[in-house]
Amino acid sequence: MSAPFKLAPLPWDEDALAPIISANTINFHYHKHHQTYVDTLNKLVEGTKFADMKLEEIVQATAGSADAKEKTLFNNAGQVWNHDFYWRSLTPAKTEAGGKLDSAITAAFGSKDVLIQQLAEAGKTQFGSGWAWLVSKDGKLAIEKTPNAETPMAKGVNCLLTVDVWEHAYYLDYQNARPKYLEAVLGKILNWDFAAANLEKESQPVRAAAE
Repeated sequence: MSAPFKLAPLPWDEDALAPIISANTINFHYHKHHQTYVDTLNKLVEGTKFADMKLEEIVQATAGSADAKEKTLFNNAGQVWNHDFYWRSLTPAKTEAGGKLDSAITAAFGSKDVLIQQLAEAGKTQFGSGWAWLVSKDGKLAIEKTPNAETPMAKGVNCLLTVDVWEHAYYLDYQNARPKYLEAVLGKILNWDFAAANLEKESQPVRAAAE
C-alpha cells in the first residue's frame, strides 16, 4: 500500500527566492524538515481511521486532543499543512494586492504597509517556534500568530498567507535576526495572488447537492 501523503512539489525552483531565502535554506527546510513531517505522518496514520482522511480533516480532527498519539499526529499533520501553505505564500514573481483583496486590506488595516507592519510584529513577538498569519474571519482580515504546529485552519478560519518563524526557516541566512528575515520576506516575496485566491474562496457559493 502506497503512503497516503507525499511531499508536495515546490511552486518555484529551490534557488528562486535567493538572496532573500537561499537555496541552501530551502534545501534543508524542504527536503529535511518538511519531508520528515510527511514521512512521520504516513507512519502515524497507517492502519488507523485517519489513513483515508484528507490532510485538513486530520488536522481539524486532532486539534486540541488530549490523547498523546493524536497530539503527535496533529503536530506532524499540522506541520505538513503549514509548510505546504507557506511555500505557496511566497513567490519570486512581483505580485500586487489588488481588487477585492486591496479593499479588504484598506478596510481592516488602512493600508498594506500597516498590514505588513502588524504581520512582522506578530512574527517577531511569537515566542519560540511558530507562524504569523493573515486570515479572514467573517469577511474581515486579521493577523494571528500560532505556536509550533498550530494553525488557524484547525478552527475553521480562512488563512490567506503565512510566514514561518521556526528558526530552521531563517537561521542559515539570518542567524538569530528574525526581524531581518521578516522584513525581507514581507517586503519582497509575499504572494498576494495566493492571498487573493484564498479570499475569493470564502465568497464562493456552496452548491446544493443534486436531488
